[in-house]
Amino acid sequence: MLRFNDPSDTRAALWVSAGILVLEAIMCPLIITRVTYTELDWVAYMEEVEGFLKGQLDYRELRGQTGPLVYPAGFVYIFSFLRWLTGGGDIRTAQYVFAVLYIATQAVVLWLYIKAKVVPPWALTLLALSKRLHSIFVLRLFNDCVAMLLAYIATGLLLLQRWRASLVVYSAAVSVKMNVLLMAPPVLIVLLKAAEVQEIVEGAMQGVALQLFLGAPFLLHNAGAYVSRAFELSRVFQHVWSVNLKFLPEPVFQSRSVASALLAAHLALLLLFAHYRWCRKEGGLWAVIQSAMQRLVLSVRLREQKTGWRSRAVPRGPAAQLQLPRLPQLPASHILLLVFSGNFIGIVCARTLHYQFYSWYFHTIPLLLWSTRLPTAVRLSLWLCIEVIFNMYPSTPQSSMALVGCHLIILCALALFPARSDGSIAKQRAA
Repeated sequence: MLRFNDPSDTRAALWVSAGILVLEAIMCPLIITRVTYTELDWVAYMEEVEGFLKGQLDYRELRGQTGPLVYPAGFVYIFSFLRWLTGGGDIRTAQYVFAVLYIATQAVVLWLYIKAKVVPPWALTLLALSKRLHSIFVLRLFNDCVAMLLAYIATGLLLLQRWRASLVVYSAAVSVKMNVLLMAPPVLIVLLKAAEVQEIVEGAMQGVALQLFLGAPFLLHNAGAYVSRAFELSRVFQHVWSVNLKFLPEPVFQSRSVASALLAAHLALLLLFAHYRWCRKEGGLWAVIQSAMQRLVLSVRLREQKTGWRSRAVPRGPAAQLQLPRLPQLPASHILLLVFSGNFIGIVCARTLHYQFYSWYFHTIPLLLWSTRLPTAVRLSLWLCIEVIFNMYPSTPQSSMALVGCHLIILCALALFPARSDGSIAKQRAA
């Protein structure tokens, strides 16, 4: 049993992960056949992409039974494919497709956890015990599921140091749903620490190029309609569906002052975590930025040596002394903690959380909990409390306050009681 309590025991983690995936392969079909499907957005998705398949390229005219289409172009293409794959939107077929997406997501996340070696193998079972997450995937068929699978694949590419590919896949995830942008700040910190600035710029440009390519038909037809609908940031959500802020009166919930306060808190927390936690070993956020800029300057000067071209903007020194510094190889645990905690800060400061938004961070909760010095009993209690709250319908002021309380406890524990001094630079690799 000691092996199943050792986060570094990869063999035990693999056995647990294999058991989880086998169990999920059995459970998902049982849920589909024995639990009644509840229609929420699937029919609306099918109606929205039907207009596109009929030739409509104006985002003002693409709509379904729940309202106008409000997702970027990647969503349109993926769900158009799903409409074809399911024979026009057959719900039972779609449920099995989403069961495959669910198992694929579990497999990717389990691989991330095995690489990180933070959570003991027995605790990996928490990833398979969510009633709400099964519902979001195989009984509700939300597009959040597709976006998060792509986001976790992109995070895996970070662990493999495939920087450009990671940014492209993150961009693909954003093209399905914009919530993935919550991961952008910590991903940028990871890249500034461990990637060449040239790689960051090239990856970002490729990501932007992907967005332009996917959105091209709609941008060329009516760019204003596409940008305002697909990337709307000022949308006002309905108070009735809020899981986290139901304790606020509806006029306050919808007020601009609350939105501004939450945005300010989000930015402040990102800066504080970046400076005092994520970049602490390097001397702070500014030190990481300076190091990245120095590497950029040196790379430009080395290129001058090879090509004979000289840039007046870059100071020159003795040519024989030029040598690129070694780039740090970040531990998987450090990368995941940055990406997951940065995403969690966005969750804590979210203007509202709907039930399907649980998929945005459910898979990150065990790693966040085991990245603190909280006792195991407290970790499990927090996990269970969040799970119970997301399975309560409708949410109440009391349940919303409890959820916010759980989030704040985890956030404070990450800030004040980290599990260990996480050396962000474990090894050095040759440049």
